Amino acid sequence: MKINIITAFPDFFKSPLETSIIKKGIEKGKIKIEIVNLRDFSNNKHKRIDDYPYGGGPGMVLKVKPIFNAVKTIKEKDNKLKTKVILLSPHGEKLTQLKVRKLLKEENLILICGHYKGVDERVKKFIDEEISIGDYILSGGELPALVIIDSVVRLIPEVIGDIESANTDSFEIGLLDHPHYTKPRIFMREKVPDVLLSGNHKKIEEWRKRMSYLSTAKKRNDLLES
Repeated sequence: MKINIITAFPDFFKSPLETSIIKKGIEKGKIKIEIVNLRDFSNNKHKRIDDYPYGGGPGMVLKVKPIFNAVKTIKEKDNKLKTKVILLSPHGEKLTQLKVRKLLKEENLILICGHYKGVDERVKKFIDEEISIGDYILSGGELPALVIIDSVVRLIPEVIGDIESANTDSFEIGLLDHPHYTKPRIFMREKVPDVLLSGNHKKIEEWRKRMSYLSTAKKRNDLLES
């Protein structure tokens, strides 16, 4: 799988891509990530990629042509791969684990990181979809791009040591995960539940399912309703 990130701030990704799960995925050859500097596709001598919005108002808008040129170049380079172009945008479908599973099946992703006040609306002429990671404001699409990359990479077989661990995390079956405990058995007078020390795997599994449901009902009842 390959992921291309179109961004005006390529240095933003240096440390995250050299750390933890994403680093392992790259080193094992399971994922290839390419950072594309949007400024390289500006026809302005000052490498300018934004301008004032038509109609006036605050903020600056990312210009459509540099983005189009970047997407076109990537597609031509990766012409043997089926490519999906995604704009990280508050207007997009909210990212869920189901959406992550769908993205996992793609051969080649292009993630466009918005910035400033927004992106020229005409970018929608050549993208496939928009994705949002939540109802709050960020400085740009760089953090959402990293969220998508991390959530996808950790599901690629052989990237993490125990794929079953990833397959049983919160949201995989529409519920929050059950509580977890490790040593010591007693901390600040609170004991590890006896059932987890019983050795009875059937009872342990029943307890975990029950606690997963109760935790979801208490903290995220909306998940049960959906």
